[in-house]
Amino acid sequence: MRTNSQTRLINLIIIALFSAIIGIFSQVMIPIPPVPFTGQTLAVGLAATILGAKRGTYSVLLYLLLGAVGIPVFAEMTSGISRIVGPTGGYLIGFIPAAFFVGFYLEKTKFTVFHAIIANIISMFFPLLIGTAWLKVAASLSWTAAFVGGFFPFILVGIAKAILAGWLGILLRSRLESAKVLPKSTTA
Repeated sequence: MRTNSQTRLINLIIIALFSAIIGIFSQVMIPIPPVPFTGQTLAVGLAATILGAKRGTYSVLLYLLLGAVGIPVFAEMTSGISRIVGPTGGYLIGFIPAAFFVGFYLEKTKFTVFHAIIANIISMFFPLLIGTAWLKVAASLSWTAAFVGGFFPFILVGIAKAILAGWLGILLRSRLESAKVLPKSTTA
């Protein structure tokens, strides 16, 4: 049986690991015109699906903090507070409620592939909506221009990444539960 300090240490390691995974996936880029797609949202969905609301959100917060202080974890090996407050910063900020929602939804329902896919599809709209609104204000765009450039191009790929995050996340979560790295799900 683990002590409380051992459990806390394992949680910190898992949070740090998933923060690093988000940073690594952020470097995976598919250059599809007009906007390249990265693995960031897939990694955020995986972290939340596997870790739940609290640890998944902490992983995202740590990822954002690392990038803000200058560690190049954002897309294209970039970093800095200017990335967070710049025109595309709303997408990064949107990862926080997205991760929390996925974990919260799964904790209140059940950690199944079906529920994970539903939660990830719904959550993909958090960064898109926050990011589009932020882009509109930061770049002084019209709502139409912001939605055309910052929302619509990401929907289909976002759905595909949400389905993958839900399926793969539940698969990995069940393996981590079997290995006793994560506690067994106790939801209905």
